[in-house]
Amino acid sequence: MKVSKVVTRRRMLWTLLGLAVLFGSLAVRLAYVQLLQGEKLSARAEESWRRNIPYTAKRGEILDRQGTALAYNISSPTVYAVPVQVKDKQGTAKQLAPLLGMSEMKLTTLLSKSESSVKLQPGGRKITMELAASVRDLQLPGIIVAEDNKRYYPYGDLAAHILGFTGIDNQGITGVERIYDKLLKGMDGNVSYLSDAGGRLMPGSSEKYTEPQEGLSLQLTIDKQIQSIMERELDQAMVKYQAQGAWAIAMNPQNGEILAMASRPGYEPGQYQQVDPAVYNRNLPIWMTYEPGSTFKIITLAAALQEGKVDLQNEHFFDPGFIEVGGAKLRCWKKGGHGSQTFLQVVENSCNPGFVALGQRLGKESLFQYIRDFGFGAKTGIDLNGESGGILFKLSQVGPVELATTAFGQGVSVTPIQQIAAVSAAINGGKLYTPHVAKAWVNPETGEKVSEVEPKPVRQVISEETSAKVRAALESVVAKGTGRPAFIDGYRVGGKTGTAQKVINGRYSPTEHIVSFIGFAPADDPQIIVYTAVDNPKGIQFGGVVAAPIVQNILEDSLHVLKVPPRKDQLPKTYKYGETPIVTVPDLTGATVQDIYEDLNMNFNLVRSGTGNTVINQAPKAGARVEQGSTIRIYMGSAAE
Repeated sequence: MKVSKVVTRRRMLWTLLGLAVLFGSLAVRLAYVQLLQGEKLSARAEESWRRNIPYTAKRGEILDRQGTALAYNISSPTVYAVPVQVKDKQGTAKQLAPLLGMSEMKLTTLLSKSESSVKLQPGGRKITMELAASVRDLQLPGIIVAEDNKRYYPYGDLAAHILGFTGIDNQGITGVERIYDKLLKGMDGNVSYLSDAGGRLMPGSSEKYTEPQEGLSLQLTIDKQIQSIMERELDQAMVKYQAQGAWAIAMNPQNGEILAMASRPGYEPGQYQQVDPAVYNRNLPIWMTYEPGSTFKIITLAAALQEGKVDLQNEHFFDPGFIEVGGAKLRCWKKGGHGSQTFLQVVENSCNPGFVALGQRLGKESLFQYIRDFGFGAKTGIDLNGESGGILFKLSQVGPVELATTAFGQGVSVTPIQQIAAVSAAINGGKLYTPHVAKAWVNPETGEKVSEVEPKPVRQVISEETSAKVRAALESVVAKGTGRPAFIDGYRVGGKTGTAQKVINGRYSPTEHIVSFIGFAPADDPQIIVYTAVDNPKGIQFGGVVAAPIVQNILEDSLHVLKVPPRKDQLPKTYKYGETPIVTVPDLTGATVQDIYEDLNMNFNLVRSGTGNTVINQAPKAGARVEQGSTIRIYMGSAAE
């Protein structure tokens, strides 16, 4: 069939129109891509061509409250390879092998990978500056020495469980290194370059350096000097008593700031691979749970005083050595009991039957409400990982025996951090605070504080009036009762002993105990509170014998660090048989030998120097406090000298 010219022309017209539309669409699309999407697509293309060699940011330093660095970084470069740029792989491996301590075969394998960049590890990972210089001096094509750093802990195992440590990639693993990892680690930088699909440097391109941003420095509430004092005492206790473990916490009871915290056994953060993970994963002051023993009596005392259930001075209690509750005979630690005593003496003597009576007066609803209000049965919220919450009886499980044992610290499970936080509330005016170790964030370049951590009050548990009564009673415990080994001459110290049987396989052990003491000073205005516990010490297992002297030493040295002045109105210590009283050295200057010998010969050992009949100088000086019987050297001369 013959096609007419009209049809042919029409077909040609439609074909031309179709082609015009097609090419028009292509032109529009091309214009859209080039003009509107060109920059975006070019950037995407460049991104696909770009290769990065990372430059690790410096982690922020960790400082004590005085600004002393407890953790910082040291330069430790890492060796990278760009495999496609390494032309002689075997030759390169041969030169690097002796420097990096790696086999030629291992290095050749790494240099032959199809990746854009490869770390020459383990030997080239975080190397010394000297080794880095040696690698650079070789000027090997495709081998790059990138800036890197590693964490350094200058004081070894000091504050290890607080600081924690970092991994090979500078990531926080435990302690504040983990809790505050995001703020400490900063932002990594890099050196980037453009390469083709084969990894070859693209002609006309250049390297681009993005500087890493250093992390913020963290200032802790920890005082390095107090931390050192505490760890010294724990080390000595571990040796002296051959204990299974020991732990301690020092805190400012007025705001929840942790001044020191330590566990034994310890470890060095920079050598954490060399110890059992249980050692660094268990920060005992916040992880360990156990029956507290008599330190828990402070809570029963505070609750009874707040509810008006006892008059410490004027009310008496008779202790025959036991008390029967619900068919069970609960005994006092003193065989035969304490007999008739005031309730203040019940506290001084840590008399179990007396505290059972206080628990009965309160009743289970009231006592357990105070226990929870003081923070037991829940985590404190301290800014460290691994905290336990402890265990309390459910109220429905509390019968007469459970009420009685709880009143003197048996049958409940608590942590050391709960104990020190609760007792702080009992003595600071009644306010419970959240313990914390972070104090401020610091700009690493300017040294200026970026932000500060404010104290976190939880609740008012008891009144200031009740708190004052608790402080006075606990000061009496140290001056006259079971806490006398913690007495510090010249300061007002309050505290309480604790001796608790360990539970082993569901039964109370007759031979293993956790002994503890919690003490604070000055008793009229507490600035520091210290709790310490020793796990199964060998020999005598009493908190007053083992733990109280440890707290005494920590408190006494720490009070000097904190520049807390002595008190003049100290409650005098009651001395027992065998204890040496502390006395004040009188002013002897101007006195004659005849004047002083009659008065001082029984209290002091006088040693004379010089000639003459009149004292012109003395050592120690007047007002010093020394043990009775100490030597006083008097320098003799004439009255005119």
